[in-house]
Amino acid sequence: MARMASGRPDAAQREAERKLEVRKRLREVTDEILARTPESSPEPSLERVRQIMELLGDPQRSFAVIHLTGTNGKTTTTRVIERILREAGLSTGRFTSPHLHDMRERISLNGKPIDAERFIETYDDVLPYVRIVDERAEAEGEPRTTYFEILVVMAYAAFADAPVDVAIVEVGLGGVWDATNVADGQVSVITPVSLDHTRLLGSTLEEIAMEKRGIVKDGAITVVGRQEPIVDEVIAERVAEVGATVRREDTDFEVLEREQAVGGQQLTVQGLAAVYPDLFVPLFGEHQAHNVVTGIAAAEAFLGGGEQPLDLEVLQAALTDLTSPGRLEIVRRSPTVLVDGAHNAAGVRALRDALEDSFNFARLVGVVAIFADKDAEDMLQTLEPVLDEIVITRNSSPRSADPAQLGALAVDIYGEDRVSVEPGLADAIDRAAELADEGGVAGGVLATGSIVTAADVRAMLGATDT
Repeated sequence: MARMASGRPDAAQREAERKLEVRKRLREVTDEILARTPESSPEPSLERVRQIMELLGDPQRSFAVIHLTGTNGKTTTTRVIERILREAGLSTGRFTSPHLHDMRERISLNGKPIDAERFIETYDDVLPYVRIVDERAEAEGEPRTTYFEILVVMAYAAFADAPVDVAIVEVGLGGVWDATNVADGQVSVITPVSLDHTRLLGSTLEEIAMEKRGIVKDGAITVVGRQEPIVDEVIAERVAEVGATVRREDTDFEVLEREQAVGGQQLTVQGLAAVYPDLFVPLFGEHQAHNVVTGIAAAEAFLGGGEQPLDLEVLQAALTDLTSPGRLEIVRRSPTVLVDGAHNAAGVRALRDALEDSFNFARLVGVVAIFADKDAEDMLQTLEPVLDEIVITRNSSPRSADPAQLGALAVDIYGEDRVSVEPGLADAIDRAAELADEGGVAGGVLATGSIVTAADVRAMLGATDT
């Protein structure tokens, strides 16, 4: 019976009602955050976040921070570092962006997205202070706290409240004025820098590197992935300026051996303090091997200043359990459907190389939806050698390019007989699966062009674990 004889609700009903109330409040909180200036239109200032953090008592000072920037590979490298440190026995916070399915994914505690109730409580705790700063800003004719900024505030507050031993924090955009930069990383990590977000960060590698190097702080150890020479020069200037220490890939750490393995790859790497053999990593592509070795070096830098080797069994256990959702991820078999969040030229080149390196489809069909502000021509041309056919569509973002226009561009590159246009993503996946199966060959489908495209297809096929 739903109620006891007294007419009072039983425990099961009370719990159901509580969960319903939590879901309702979570929707309200999410909507309120989404109503703020979106992260695609950031306001270049740290002042709002600094003021809020001061009112909160600067919670970002209560735990150690490893801070990451770069153009590609940030999220995977962040996850590598977090997984190693957690396996080593530390309590961890992880902040990444964008999310795939749920805003709460961005704020993770000990490897799991913050639960709904704690997310709501954190929002309610920081909101009065956010409102104080919003009122100040509006009185001065300045913008109020943005979507991304409030999530950063919530992340730092949640990490302090947990509490965590260390937070591994990925920037949202750039570095100098990114909201995450109110924290000072004892270790800073710069993954490969390439051209992206040029409207906001600059049109040259030098300009973009100037923005990203802003996370390097006084006395920090800076772990730098493989870079173009001009980027290395810009980083070196900042390192010298603030008295940091730099450790570079190919000089201080590197991938020594890499072999294909079932479900991923087997690595031997030179870290900062030791050689680590027999590392199975359930990720595909040479670019992921470089992300992994950068993450290992960052973990060494944090745990022992780069002087003490990691425990090999701890490292092996951490990497074997590693995941990076939406990054060349298999989400269905028969036909095999891969999703990848590549959204710029460098990311698509890494994707193409990984496909050639790790997969051997008799026939591969692409499902591609790209944001309108991206260099679609370069991305489509880069994918052309590895795709037998391409299905152009749109994803769920309003920033998604018009399929008809993108399809016309694809026809110029692929030829009319290799291009289909399906405005609906579900129809595009169905069409690609049909094309992949033509002739009874072992075909595959690749959905890419944006992290939103990867997320939409993951959700459509029921792969929502993050």
